[in-house]
Amino acid sequence: MSVKGLGAAVALITLLLGAGAAWSHAFLERAEPRVGSSVKTAPSRVRAWFTEEIEPAFSTLEVVNQAGERVDQGPAQVDAANPALLQVPLKPLGPGTYRVKWRVLSVDTHVTEGDFTFRVAAAP
Repeated sequence: MSVKGLGAAVALITLLLGAGAAWSHAFLERAEPRVGSSVKTAPSRVRAWFTEEIEPAFSTLEVVNQAGERVDQGPAQVDAANPALLQVPLKPLGPGTYRVKWRVLSVDTHVTEGDFTFRVAAAP
């Protein structure tokens, strides 16, 4: 391969890798409590990690009980040490199922949203 051909190949690879990064979005990677989990002890906060850094001013995390009442003590905060971590403190929770609703704006300006549930088990 000639130097000119090698340069063109490197340029093409750089273009493709750059385009892939431009299409990335912040998706939920993991959460505490875990998605769909049942916990024995009620959590004091919900933490959600995303696949990309998120914009604090445009990202939300809300927690509601089975009646649809908010049980978080928002607003949610992006962690200063990890800009891909969004967390919100909770009011004291009783047994039941809770829905976590999130909406985030990644630093590449893409919005994603979703929800998941977790359950606080009744004491034996």
